[in-house]
Amino acid sequence: METFQNLKNRSSYLIFFFFLQISISFNLSWAFIPVDNYLIHCGSGENTLVDNRIFVSDSSGSGSNFLSAARTISLKDQNPIQGSSPLYHTARVFTKPSNYEFEIKEKGTHLVRLHFLPFESSKFNLSNALFHVSVHGFLLLSNFTGQEENHNYRNPLLKEYLIWVDSNKLVLSFLPSKDSSFAFVNAIEVISAPRDLIADTARYVTSEGVENFDGLTKEALETVYRINVGGPKVTPFNDSIWRTWIPDDGFLKLSAASKAISYSGRIKYQDGGASREVAPDNVYNSARIMSYPSVSMPDFNITWIFPVRLGYSYLVRMHFCDIASMALNELYFDVYINGYSAYKDLDISELSGQMLAAPYYADFIVDADSSGDLTVSIGPSSLSSPGRINAILNGLEIMKMNNSMGSFDGEISVGSVLRSQPRAHIGILVPSIALLSLLLAAFVLHRRRSEIKDSMGWSPLPVDVPEGK
Repeated sequence: METFQNLKNRSSYLIFFFFLQISISFNLSWAFIPVDNYLIHCGSGENTLVDNRIFVSDSSGSGSNFLSAARTISLKDQNPIQGSSPLYHTARVFTKPSNYEFEIKEKGTHLVRLHFLPFESSKFNLSNALFHVSVHGFLLLSNFTGQEENHNYRNPLLKEYLIWVDSNKLVLSFLPSKDSSFAFVNAIEVISAPRDLIADTARYVTSEGVENFDGLTKEALETVYRINVGGPKVTPFNDSIWRTWIPDDGFLKLSAASKAISYSGRIKYQDGGASREVAPDNVYNSARIMSYPSVSMPDFNITWIFPVRLGYSYLVRMHFCDIASMALNELYFDVYINGYSAYKDLDISELSGQMLAAPYYADFIVDADSSGDLTVSIGPSSLSSPGRINAILNGLEIMKMNNSMGSFDGEISVGSVLRSQPRAHIGILVPSIALLSLLLAAFVLHRRRSEIKDSMGWSPLPVDVPEGK
């Protein structure tokens, strides 16, 4: 017969596991689970666990089914950088044009991430690579070395793209340049994006004013900057779609013009508005505001400066969450991009559905100017009452839009890259050429602009939803 103490202990365990199950269910209720989720550790002989995600080997098992190549080589770094991710300890080397092919279960926007870190082995010095990379009719990289200018070659390089996929297969191609004998990659991610990640409408900002920009959802984009304004670095482990957000300190024009603030309360995500997949709590619970908000007529804005490549248009996404005001209807400010007015008299309370700490975002399109820099500024509004002059920004993303040739890397198309390949090398790519031709023919129809609408480019926030969204 069980004693009273045994019954008491059993009851305690049952209560513990009951609440543990509730906690797990609560967290899973808002965790994003992509329908398409391909994580490939290239050149590895075994699966690898990184940030609680399993990257499968492309050398054996199910991972090898994605690779379509006449001849490839697996490399292992015998002297990996101490503390580096195991993803960068191996690489897949291609001496001829080669493909990774992924079955697409959910049509729509997909995140394509490519991981690079050149290392030296007895067979190859990966720093000598020179190659092209294409996906779904878009040229991602041209005459690429696995490194970038002003990038520390000892640090891994991540290239991220958002690609609209409306077919049942996504083909990622690596093509050695005619002046090189090989290409390489360390790891690949192909993930179906949350449906609310890219809105279809944005504000197109020019010197002549602001227009409506439609069709953004089906644009191809390359992530150039992802910034946690006023806050620390956010790692993939703390982001529901595994992004990295870096601090903004190195991009501020004048650090004395602003101060960083943080918030320890609950971020009030809204039904139909900015979700945790749009940006995580760690972005919305920090911000920058003006250093001297009580000054009646401050003569400065808070400005961030970002070097960009000429010849492209850029999507600028600004994240806002009023964690600074003590009451509603206190915060008005103006937004400028490249010195042009992008939004005048921004009323945070109105846009947030009359709620503090409620996140939302605004999307703007801007063309790179001759300076080679893209500037984003926030400053006081003429509607601000004396003593309540301020401005706020929580996060910032800048994404390059593909050019008229379907390229992110110069005035060159996938078609011209294919034509430059030796005829004996392109056999494996032939199945993709017909699809490519259709995609390029449709590409000229991809941008439509119309008159400005008051609500365009803003995330609607009608209803407060529980924390467990």
